[in-house]
Amino acid sequence: MPLADLGSSFNSFFNATTAFFEHLSEIRWTPFAIALGFLLAMQLCRAWAWRNVLRAAYPGQRISFTHLSAAYLAGAGINAILPAHAGDATKVFLVKRQIPHSSYPAVTSSFLVQTVFDTTVGVLVLVYAISQGLLPPLPQLPDLPAFEISFWANHPRTFLIVTGLLILVLAIGVYYLGHHVRRFWDRVKQGLAILRRPRRYLREVAAWQGLGWICRFAAFWFFLEAFNIGGSVGSVMLVMSVQAIANIVPFTPGGAGAQQALLVATLEGPSRTAVLSFSVGTQIAMAAWSVVLGFAAILLVFGTADWKGLIRQAEDDAAEEKKTVAPASPVRH
Repeated sequence: MPLADLGSSFNSFFNATTAFFEHLSEIRWTPFAIALGFLLAMQLCRAWAWRNVLRAAYPGQRISFTHLSAAYLAGAGINAILPAHAGDATKVFLVKRQIPHSSYPAVTSSFLVQTVFDTTVGVLVLVYAISQGLLPPLPQLPDLPAFEISFWANHPRTFLIVTGLLILVLAIGVYYLGHHVRRFWDRVKQGLAILRRPRRYLREVAAWQGLGWICRFAAFWFFLEAFNIGGSVGSVMLVMSVQAIANIVPFTPGGAGAQQALLVATLEGPSRTAVLSFSVGTQIAMAAWSVVLGFAAILLVFGTADWKGLIRQAEDDAAEEKKTVAPASPVRH
């Protein structure tokens, strides 16, 4: 039953949590702290890349990296505790507020520019893991105690149908907006301006995102060292692949349970307890670190502790802008 399978994901996560706290004293704190430093560096690299995208969209505006990076950290912190990417909407709201005469469609599309590079690298990481035999073979997937994996592995037709419907809905939405709301579409293209200059995109966006991925790689390497598993290229690539798979269609926050099940099945060498401790410890540490950095950014840079108020303002502001865009004249052919 789906509910029983979903329960197995939570059981995997809670069992891993128990293993983590039982072995808390065995953690090596110096590499643990270095890993957290690399996670912060990764976020700052991504924020700098986004700033360069916005500079191309608004060449006449001064865009403060301090405020933009604070918005980026704030959004990441909110994403760590709330579902549905509420933090991404907050990032867009806080950045839009810093750029005079900017619009939500443009700022949002500029934020999505980063998915081009991220998707490409994510696919390459998965291809590497599959080619090296790091991931479990397809016949074993339905037997893993994680609902996100076992459900889709047992129902491949359902997975294809759901994926196809999501793509269809997205395509219809883009087609409608592109043919009925000229003003909206013009603003979206403004946010994508840097993609029309490939050399500048590679130099100012892809290069910084690539550095961010290197920092992410280094963070996982030191997390593996902190939990006495030992860092290696294969282990880090496996961990990054598992995270990508567990978050494709997550039914639990951050793919909790799915990550633990996959790592236990694939990470060879260390004991099952050590793998569980590493997996949940890393997941908790990343979430907690994002929350600490995010709320510190909200308090120190934006001078408020009311993060829920920021989310409400983002929703209200976006709704207000929709009213101004909706009456725009349709595109004529």
